[in-house]
Amino acid sequence: MEWLRESTHRVVQAVSLRPSATPCRCWELHRAPALLRGALVLALALVLLLGPGMPPAMALSDTQQLVVEAWRLVNQSYVDPDRFEQVHWKRLRQKALERPINQSSDAYAAIEAMLAPLGDPYTRLLRPAEYGDLQSNTHGTVTGVGLQLGLRSPDQQVVVIAPLDGSPAAEAGLSSGMTVLAVDGHPSAELGLEGTASRLRGASGSEVLVQLGEPGGGSREVRLERRQVDLRPVRSKRLRIGNHTLGYVRITQFAEPVPEQVRQALEELSDKGIEGLILDLRNNSGGLVSAGLAVADQLLAGEPIVETAGRDGIGSPVVAGPIRLYDGPMLTLVNGGTASASEIVAGALQDDGRSALLGSQTFGKGLIQSLIPLGDGSGLAVTVARYLTPSGHDIQNQGIRPDGLLSGEEPLNPGGDNDSWLEQAERQLVQQLEHS
Repeated sequence: MEWLRESTHRVVQAVSLRPSATPCRCWELHRAPALLRGALVLALALVLLLGPGMPPAMALSDTQQLVVEAWRLVNQSYVDPDRFEQVHWKRLRQKALERPINQSSDAYAAIEAMLAPLGDPYTRLLRPAEYGDLQSNTHGTVTGVGLQLGLRSPDQQVVVIAPLDGSPAAEAGLSSGMTVLAVDGHPSAELGLEGTASRLRGASGSEVLVQLGEPGGGSREVRLERRQVDLRPVRSKRLRIGNHTLGYVRITQFAEPVPEQVRQALEELSDKGIEGLILDLRNNSGGLVSAGLAVADQLLAGEPIVETAGRDGIGSPVVAGPIRLYDGPMLTLVNGGTASASEIVAGALQDDGRSALLGSQTFGKGLIQSLIPLGDGSGLAVTVARYLTPSGHDIQNQGIRPDGLLSGEEPLNPGGDNDSWLEQAERQLVQQLEHS
């Protein structure tokens, strides 16, 4: 995620620019002379095609049509249509088309200016390179420095959710909670979230200078070399604690391969006779909601996973299937880097009484985005819903409070050597086994 990966990445087909016909008053054309009647028919056809306030279709260039297409797609799917009235949404379309739009960069600038008044940093334009990168991320690969970013409320600063394991950012000791102040001298306050993430990406072997603010105050600069980062989103191992055998599964991101990889890990651990499971969602910034739902389905049986609140109200909850892939005792580790799809999983496990959560407060991103392709290789990320845990808890800007706060400094390398939080979880799970 340099984002945003937290959100859902459901890809939908771009719709035609032609709006569906809307009810209109019938004109008595049969009384007009034939020539006039034909002109009126043509005029009416143009009104139906374009809608009020639109320039004639024949006057729209390809780049102008891109702006119109973006406006229509957001208009059709954005979660809060009441917001359109507040920002004069139709007028924003007209203002965008009044700008000189001669090339793709002009169209992108017009779309960004049109979306800005919505005040939703997650509803945004993705230029072709950004759209391609985000699609690659959902398949488990990324090129860059390996930083997962988010926006902190209410100051809207770009903050580090977590570094990816094995990435240049992780090797440099960057950690959750740092603020990204500038990238190559460009202030993140001016770049915004996606602009900051875009500046961090680049060709493998190139370098980028990042200015960071420390959580306790002060700042430092670090030069990072970009490279291809293997996400390895699922890692597992067997743990021996005294006379007990535990399983450990860490999920760093919900990409397409994750449900199958988790299934394989759980089956292998079960074959080794584990008595309990520790699921580690620390620094998991999200990804594909569908992947998160599939993992929750493997750990729950017939219980609700999540509810979504879209533009038409709260929908029916998503419910797990009748069979759990793993049915034994478990604990789940979370922290401030646990966001979006991983909060869906954690919230379902907690609310359904399947697993206690240990660690620290989660990040608090409860908005779902759809990725929608545009005609030139760019795309839109549009907020289409909010999600609620089975108990109705709204995660956005609040996060999830764990059942147990863990003591000591938070480990920089979850699951690695000297992970004191994992050791505390191991001891608690063993106690749970011995008292069951």
